[in-house]
Amino acid sequence: MKEFVISEAQTEKAVLVGLITQSQNERKTNEYLDELAFLAETAGAEVVKRFTQKLDTPSSVSYVGKGKLQEIKEYLELQNEEKETEIGMVIFDDELSAKQIRNIENELKVKILDRTSLILDIFAMRAQTANAKTQVELAQYKYMLPRLQRLWTHLERQGGGSGAGGGKGSVGLRGPGETQLEMDRRIILNRMSLLKQRLAEIDTQKSTQRKNRGRLIRVALVGYTNVGKSTLMNLMAKSDVFAENKLFATLDTTVRKVIIDNLPFLLSDTVGFIRKLPTDLVDSFKSTLDEVREADLLLHVVDISHPDFEEQIKVVDKTIADLGAGGKPTMIIFNKIDAYTYVEKAADDLTPKTKENITLEELMSTWMAKMNENCIFISAKNKLNIDELREVIYKKVKELHVQKYPYNDFLYQTYEE
Repeated sequence: MKEFVISEAQTEKAVLVGLITQSQNERKTNEYLDELAFLAETAGAEVVKRFTQKLDTPSSVSYVGKGKLQEIKEYLELQNEEKETEIGMVIFDDELSAKQIRNIENELKVKILDRTSLILDIFAMRAQTANAKTQVELAQYKYMLPRLQRLWTHLERQGGGSGAGGGKGSVGLRGPGETQLEMDRRIILNRMSLLKQRLAEIDTQKSTQRKNRGRLIRVALVGYTNVGKSTLMNLMAKSDVFAENKLFATLDTTVRKVIIDNLPFLLSDTVGFIRKLPTDLVDSFKSTLDEVREADLLLHVVDISHPDFEEQIKVVDKTIADLGAGGKPTMIIFNKIDAYTYVEKAADDLTPKTKENITLEELMSTWMAKMNENCIFISAKNKLNIDELREVIYKKVKELHVQKYPYNDFLYQTYEE
């Protein structure tokens, strides 16, 4: 797996490549590349250049067209003449097939990554517990398996020569190459089977833990990556969950008991979602995301200061629905209001009006406040409107508790830690 990812915590220079297609306009492509650059930075790379191309669909051979690939190659060769600006990788904003990776590598002669392998590398960096490491390793093998043949292209080069001798050399190496390929495939499949067994055992243990938590309402923080879920978790639970201004700071689900006005409930912080998140990654983190499935209330945290927060909301809603957790009671928490800039489109849609330092009263009159009756505006970092948030959560948890445990008088007893 090392060949596919940024394997060391060092700054490497990288180039990004994205496509403008019929389903993805130029503005959307640039937003995706902004996110890809943030992913690269999180993984330890420095982005020095971006390339985009308009195509109806990605090329099945090289993702971009021949002319664009040649343009990227010439840029790399020019930059790499100076050792101080040597570029060691090119990162593509979509998942590449084994054929595409092989063809692009043969042309550019540098390390080729796609969005999936970059996310996997960040996951590998972030994984701390045995559970997270097992989940990441399984996802890595799922990614590697269909691309395994690419790792053995060096056997083709070993044949060398031309004519009869070269032909015999190629034939002579073909058998062992295929044998080694099948051996590696069998080893990976066996390893994946073992990892799945481990995750099944972990899933059983976590399920037992959830059953032993008593008659407490479960609340789960969900949202796009880097929207402030862990910061809010620390604020609500007075805990020390790792929080950082980088993507996927949290991989393991953290569960804490929170008490508001003598009412206890369980609050969990989950892994953040992201656009173009491969299904294999979601499947590998099933046991972690079970906290979302089994939650009684979802707190959907949104970074309102992000220029594309509306699409992020849609991405999270779709992922929650794919997990089978759609339809649950949900409250939207618009976070980072201290950094929010209101943009009002002009009549000609060319000169938008912007306004900074929006007051809470002004926010309550915007369309966001009307998009969901269960919403509130806060700043977890600056602790703005947190008391109101606690009050709203208290009312919702109390209501859910009475519905779920109508004969349980524990709710009305004085709770002592």
